Amino acid sequence: MHIQVNTDNVIHGDARITEVAEQAVHSDLGHFEERLTRVEVHLKDQNADKHGPEHIRCIIEARPRGMEPLAAHHDAADIQGALRGASKKLRARLSSEFDKHDAHH
Repeated sequence: MHIQVNTDNVIHGDARITEVAEQAVHSDLGHFEERLTRVEVHLKDQNADKHGPEHIRCIIEARPRGMEPLAAHHDAADIQGALRGASKKLRARLSSEFDKHDAHH
């Protein structure tokens, strides 16, 4: 499973951001590793330099083998919260889709 981390021009995609994103993905989606070819993490500061509640948006897109991509997003006040929320939502979506897919095959 390849993990790609993308950031906007406000959030600087340094090694620490990549490490935190990869930890969140492995924590919540790691047990699907054999079924996923790639996971893309997109981090965006929706308010640019203005601060406000839940201004960080994380979108995580997973590409399961032989299936259409699935994504989930979450808004939070910080990067870790946005990552955790999005990865947990995506884990639930993937579980549901894999259960449906497995039932048909």
